[in-house]
Amino acid sequence: MRGIIGFIAMLQGALGFIGQVFFDGAWGLLPHWFALPSVAYVGVFAAGAALAVWGDTDKKRKQARSGGGTVA
Repeated sequence: MRGIIGFIAMLQGALGFIGQVFFDGAWGLLPHWFALPSVAYVGVFAAGAALAVWGDTDKKRKQARSGGGTVA
């Protein structure tokens, strides 16, 4: 679940930053609710990336503990 939420946050951060810096307004859902500066959108992207990595690492750790890891 953390991975999905992280991916969505990454998309919102990227859309907001790209829209605000390179075009005339931020894109995504966040601009409808909040007026954020461009740096905040980078922070949202970074927080989303951290959530996605955390979720993926936790999932791999649980698979390794249960012995369900893949053989490479």
